[in-house]
Amino acid sequence: MPRDARERSHDVIVRRRGARRLERVQCHHYDAGRCRSCTLLDLAYPAQVTGKQEHCATLLGPLAPDLAWLPTVESAESAFRNKAKMVVTGTTDAPVLGILAEGGGVDLTDCPLYPPALQASFGAFADFVTRARLVPYDVRARRGELKYVLVTLSPDGDLMARFVLRSTESLPRIRKHLPTLLDALPSLRVVSVNLHPEHKAVVEGDTEVLLTAAETLRMRVNGIDLHLRPQSFFQTNTDVAAALYRQGREWVDDAAPATVWDLYCGVGGFALHVAGPDRDVVGVETSAEAVASARLTARDAGLDRTTFLAQDATAFALAQRAAPGLVIVNPPRRGIGETLSTWLEDSGVRHVVYSSCNASSLARDLALMPSLRPRAARVLDMFPQTSHYEVAVLLERA
Repeated sequence: MPRDARERSHDVIVRRRGARRLERVQCHHYDAGRCRSCTLLDLAYPAQVTGKQEHCATLLGPLAPDLAWLPTVESAESAFRNKAKMVVTGTTDAPVLGILAEGGGVDLTDCPLYPPALQASFGAFADFVTRARLVPYDVRARRGELKYVLVTLSPDGDLMARFVLRSTESLPRIRKHLPTLLDALPSLRVVSVNLHPEHKAVVEGDTEVLLTAAETLRMRVNGIDLHLRPQSFFQTNTDVAAALYRQGREWVDDAAPATVWDLYCGVGGFALHVAGPDRDVVGVETSAEAVASARLTARDAGLDRTTFLAQDATAFALAQRAAPGLVIVNPPRRGIGETLSTWLEDSGVRHVVYSSCNASSLARDLALMPSLRPRAARVLDMFPQTSHYEVAVLLERA
């Protein structure tokens, strides 16, 4: 990548309001109209944070007028993303890694949201596309093989890469040239191929082919080594995710339940943070890959009273004879829904920690649980430069 392009992408306008330093990230892709994914980039960061706090308070306020708001957890404004979802366009000899636009592919290898270690890896992946003769997928013509290169960066600087392909046609060439890629990127620990044969607006398919001896990327968070397998979900902002798990642990420890369920547990972030020798913890997640990751971390940490199950969270709860002392829920954007909300309302559970990436579905779910009163809440800016955010709420039975 040309040095002047990288410098332009990280150009920062610095202002001061009293003693506070305000930074507004400038991106030459945004300015040129090539990428408008960062919808709030024109807004100074403090105003972004204030707007998210006000938006969340407006949605939750009518349900909990006495809700105690903790200070918003802010993020770095740039270089915070731990993963890159790079659409591959162009040609085999001149691949483009970035996004798909109307006029073709846009090179985003110098996007200021990616930390330097991620940016530095993209050139090696582009070279590998050429060396292994991987044909970029043409969405309009529905021809080609390689759809995405997905790269994840751990806090220790290690990488995991996944090549999303339509078929196994190029798999022998990938295997043949993989040693060259590993030599070019010594920090690359896990490599896999994901097979996604259908022409659908989803990133990946169900089948994963592991190509390295290492099966997991270690994500060190608050001193806990979370194991991330290729198809496992992890929050895109490691520092803010760490703050989210610390907040959850603080609320759980204050409530001091003997038993905890972590529903929609993913790789076990909450469950593993609240686990201990005197507490029974059960994590439930539909993704078998994520559950395998969580089990590995629990085994390494010697957490014999922590169990992870690959099941539907709602079906699991409804099948139990007794409720735990506390339930953690961390659902996708759709929320936990009416069935699980009603079960929690009727269950007798004393406390619920609800982590949400969609305050609208959160408000809808809370309205179905009037006996579980919101006591404290915290907005966490997981996604700077966009209108999205995470919010954690502590509920207590009235």
